[in-house]
Amino acid sequence: MDFKTLKSILKIGETVAVEFKRCGDGIESDTYESVCSFLNRFGGDIFMGVLDDGTVNGVPPKAAPDMVKNFITVISNPALFTPTIYLSPEILEYEGYTIIHVHVPPSAEVHSYKKIIYDRVNDADVKVTATTQIAQMYIRKQNIFTERKIYPYATIGDLRTDLLPRIRQMAVNHAGGSHPWENMTDEELLRSAGLYGRDVATGESGYNLAAILLLGKDEVIQNVCPAYETDALVRKVNVDRYDDREIVRTNLIESFDFLMDFIKKHLPDKFFLEDENRVSLRNIIAREIVSNTLMHREYTSSYAAKLVIKKDQMYTENANRAVGNGFITPENLEPNPKNPLIASFFRNIGRADRLGSGVYKLFKYTKFYSGKDPVFEEGDVFRIVVPLDDEYSFDMGIGSDKGYTFDANGIICGTNDTIRGTNGTICGTIGTDARRILDLIKQNPEITQKQMQAETELSLRTVKRIVSELQRSGMLIRQGNNRSGKWQVQE
Repeated sequence: MDFKTLKSILKIGETVAVEFKRCGDGIESDTYESVCSFLNRFGGDIFMGVLDDGTVNGVPPKAAPDMVKNFITVISNPALFTPTIYLSPEILEYEGYTIIHVHVPPSAEVHSYKKIIYDRVNDADVKVTATTQIAQMYIRKQNIFTERKIYPYATIGDLRTDLLPRIRQMAVNHAGGSHPWENMTDEELLRSAGLYGRDVATGESGYNLAAILLLGKDEVIQNVCPAYETDALVRKVNVDRYDDREIVRTNLIESFDFLMDFIKKHLPDKFFLEDENRVSLRNIIAREIVSNTLMHREYTSSYAAKLVIKKDQMYTENANRAVGNGFITPENLEPNPKNPLIASFFRNIGRADRLGSGVYKLFKYTKFYSGKDPVFEEGDVFRIVVPLDDEYSFDMGIGSDKGYTFDANGIICGTNDTIRGTNGTICGTIGTDARRILDLIKQNPEITQKQMQAETELSLRTVKRIVSELQRSGMLIRQGNNRSGKWQVQE
């Protein structure tokens, strides 16, 4: 959350979707009551370290990490929260104070804290005890989220319980070594995830649509959702038909794997460093686009979802229960869960992050991958478009006066001094920084990378990256070892 947005929220004060908590000596019980009420109503945001009038008093900075850890422990404890949830608190700095911010999405389930159900009324958390009121809450959520539809004759034998050991391990790994699902039985896990419930309107109990989609056997899924499939296509050469195709009709856990592998098969994994660590732009983009199309689809629709890879773009289309029409950007984003149970399951096993984070990540990393912004279009059909450009390389600075890329023969090309490819033809230009490093090496073949940094005034990370790419292109060769060797320029 940015400073401007936070300042505006503090000025407006508490509302049906905003709650301030002092939390001077730790997280008090009423904070969890607010979490419960937000889950049961429209969702909202909790700010710990803020007084009721919007005055920021902060939480102890050294205690903030432990407060976050304790918060996650409580909301994931089935003895306290039913069903359990997964939220990601964020530690913020505001005018010298430390604040903990928690975004709580609306849930498909009716939640209780210490066996008490809370609802949000104006800016207050209210206990709900009347049977009729509780029934209305269930009916309201049933009508909104089709994933909660109960199938009373479905049994655990209709589900792929062989996937549950893997799911437990994924949840443990994502949580950093401990997760409540680890020691639960299969039935307890399914109930904890909200995949088994009771329809108060009809009195029926059983596994819901989310359970069948996430873990159902293929024939069960097709029986419940005959039109369910994801049609993955590549149209780079044969644009009228396809170059490759895979129709995915299995459970969402394995569908995620199949679609990820399909994208990895057909998109290059470009070199990119973030905080001196190499990250896979392709895998990050693939994860966000695949998880989005699986989590936020309207599965009762007969519209067949698509994942299409073309030469200049990759896009997904899926049926949607739209809350508006138009284009979504980080500036106008208002996260709205389409299938909260499925989304929560994916977050627990590390296949998604907090609601809305996928938009921010795709805008960030697509820019690095292809130099352009993605497109999110909200409507009855939800569409995500990720531009593609195989020749673009952010790390090599294409399009700037400091960049270079590779031609078909692996020779660096970019923006300044002309160089020639292996076939003797002019293929482009080499970037200013790379040229300066090559000139320094020509003057002193024994120069170290730290000396290059001092001469060029570039960061050591940038120098190492450029040297690495010059070596990979064959323009620079290291003779001897790292201590007593020397460089040789090949032009």
